[in-house]
Amino acid sequence: MANVTHILPTVAMRGIVMFPYMQLNFDVARDISVAAVEEAAKRDSRIFLAAQKSADADNVGTQDIYTTGTIATIKQIMHLPGNVTRLIVQGISRGVIEEFTKTEPYFECSVQEIDETYSTLSKSEEAYCRVIKKKLEEYFAVSARVQPDRFFKVMAICHLGQLCDTAAALVEFDQQVKQSLLNELSFEKRAQELIFNLDRMVDVTQLEQQIIRKTKQRMDENQHEYFLREQLKVIQDELGDKDGTAADAAEFREKIKKSKMGKENAEKLNKDVDRFERLPQQSGDSSVLRSYIETVLDLPWNKNKKEKFDIKAAEKILDEDHYGLEKVKERILEFLAVRKMTNGKNSTILCLEGPPGVGKTSVAKSIARALGRKFVRVSLGGIHDESDIRGHRKTYIGAMEGRIMAAMREVKVKNPVMLLDEIDKMGVDYKGDPSAALLEVLDNEQNHAFRDHYIELPFDLSDVMFITTANTLDSISQPLLDRMEIIRLSGYTESEKLHIAKDYLIKKALEKTGMSDSQLTVTESAVQAIIEHYTREAGVRKLEQTLEALCRKAAKTILETDTDSVTVTNENISDFLGKEKFHFDEMNKKDEVGIARGLAWTSVGGDTLSIEVNVMNGSGKIKLTGKLGEVMQESAQTAISYIRGAADELHIDDDFYENKDIHIHVPEGAVPKDGPSAGITMATAVISSLTKRPVRRDVAMTGEITLRGRVLPIGGLKEKSMAAYRAGIKTVIIPEDNKPDIDDVPKEIRDDIKFIPAETMETVIKNALL
Repeated sequence: MANVTHILPTVAMRGIVMFPYMQLNFDVARDISVAAVEEAAKRDSRIFLAAQKSADADNVGTQDIYTTGTIATIKQIMHLPGNVTRLIVQGISRGVIEEFTKTEPYFECSVQEIDETYSTLSKSEEAYCRVIKKKLEEYFAVSARVQPDRFFKVMAICHLGQLCDTAAALVEFDQQVKQSLLNELSFEKRAQELIFNLDRMVDVTQLEQQIIRKTKQRMDENQHEYFLREQLKVIQDELGDKDGTAADAAEFREKIKKSKMGKENAEKLNKDVDRFERLPQQSGDSSVLRSYIETVLDLPWNKNKKEKFDIKAAEKILDEDHYGLEKVKERILEFLAVRKMTNGKNSTILCLEGPPGVGKTSVAKSIARALGRKFVRVSLGGIHDESDIRGHRKTYIGAMEGRIMAAMREVKVKNPVMLLDEIDKMGVDYKGDPSAALLEVLDNEQNHAFRDHYIELPFDLSDVMFITTANTLDSISQPLLDRMEIIRLSGYTESEKLHIAKDYLIKKALEKTGMSDSQLTVTESAVQAIIEHYTREAGVRKLEQTLEALCRKAAKTILETDTDSVTVTNENISDFLGKEKFHFDEMNKKDEVGIARGLAWTSVGGDTLSIEVNVMNGSGKIKLTGKLGEVMQESAQTAISYIRGAADELHIDDDFYENKDIHIHVPEGAVPKDGPSAGITMATAVISSLTKRPVRRDVAMTGEITLRGRVLPIGGLKEKSMAAYRAGIKTVIIPEDNKPDIDDVPKEIRDDIKFIPAETMETVIKNALL
């Protein structure tokens, strides 16, 4: 019979290859497929079934359908809910699409029906039939997926073409193999391809059975999940796949060898790796143990960065990074020189103490740069749990290493410069005292075997150079303070700030805002105005922020007015930054009775303090106002008692405390004030008010007073002197014991102010009262 061409409705089969002689049940739901079925039913029930190339595609075109398919007869149509149509079809013969005659509302093709009839079997065809049946017997023997009745029907077929098609439909080949068999029109070539694929299926099925047998030997019959994992493991073994837990364990062991962490540490960690290898990969314990092992191996057990130290280069680096701070830089260079002479065995821990913004962190970075070491910062501000330092024990969910070991993981070398920032901001609660945990970290006799609770292995921290920073030493525990050498960064003078702004900060602000120095010019007087009236701090952080704000305003002005550049002067600075925010107290315009000028030290530097006293007729009451702290109130009481005891020498009525009321007031009453250093100032103001002798307006003073009139030393002389200098004061009375501290005062201030050391109140009164 010759090949005949038919015009047939066509359905694209998703993931199914239809063969001649095959009966199949399947559902169609796509509108284009349902329409084709309905059209075929209207005609002679014949339909052409061809597989689509991608089973996942929903919308297919003519190019997405294989050209070889099967002409079939629809035996039964059932309409199900959800616009689903179920078909029972019987394959008749092969067909090859010549062309698509219609694509909407259904596919219709001109199909050439392939004639596969013949009279008798040739010898070669008979031989192929026998081989195919033998391979089918082998497949049936190892596969439980073929039903016996279907198998016997296949074995009874004598037509080679029909045998190939029926066997291809019976065996679970993938779609590509089945389509390739359908495409082959030659019986013998089709038989050869079928035999090759049957051989492969027998081998794969036998291997599958072997895998199942091996798995069952390892399997706990009550653990289905375990069986599946073991099955996967055997599959990986057969394929030579090394991506399992065993491969990870082997990688961990190799890293342990390379880490040189010491014999005892390596033995313990290898035990953990062995336990990790035995655990099921999907278990929670496996992921926890993996995280622990990776954390331990990330530590720099034996990785050092070579230290390079040249004292001249170090001095140059410190000068490049910081203007001023001469004594601080000198002390740091001394410290580094000793480290060099002792080959790094100098175990002193530096503590950089000073107000915010004076450059503590940047000094630590400069030390690291001078030594050629890596730098890592650990913020301790606000921590109140010992576990933040030592880590959490592994028994807790979400356990992790402490901040010290986390920093070591981050920096990846054993000898970094580690900055413990804000060490004075640590708290204490029921979870422990983190400052106590730091004792071991900072003690060179103990930290060679520091044990983090999470790591559980001794780690050598003796090569780490620790530097700490603090704003104040009051809140640091004494044992911790004893382990550190204090270097105080007291702050910058106005001239130092001016140089820093001109040489560093303005350039940095211009760079941050994308401007050039030709677009913005800030005069020296404008910078001075910013320092005096828009910032009040010991450091330069707020000054930097204000200069950045100035640059932003200037950039906006340039774009709005279409000008090329902006110049900021003392006269127009308020146009950019608004009205002045701070005004330093200046000395009084005249000498007055009962008003004395004291000097105070605050966290933002020094300031002057005006103390006013009124003496009134009354009954001996003493009133203190201005939100004074307890220590300052006691200083006032001490001053009054001294005056009562020395009334004759001061030419004051003996009974003043019985018939006079004394009111001591410190202006800016909303601002809390405390400390003993205003003692001599309050005594001077009270004596002035009682004797009616004016206080010199160009004199300021600072010092603690005793009942016997002795003047005791104070702190912060440099900052207080700077405040007096700003206020125009020409004479400063200081305690005799503070005389050596005058050397710390900047030379420009020493040249302008006369310092008078006083051992007793007699010297104070002699120089302060007219």
